[in-house]
Amino acid sequence: MSGTEKAKAHAEQAKGKAKEAIGRMAGNERMTAEGRTDQAKGNARQAKEDVKDTFRH
Repeated sequence: MSGTEKAKAHAEQAKGKAKEAIGRMAGNERMTAEGRTDQAKGNARQAKEDVKDTFRH
């Protein structure tokens, strides 16, 4: 996985976790859902890069 894409994936996952936690504390369902979405995007980005790495080797 390229370093840049790996960093983007981890940043997106962390951002999503934080947003979800803040949304839960505030009772804001929309923010909680956005946090879950951000986490899913980060997971998808990481999975895509993992597949690329598999075919490179």
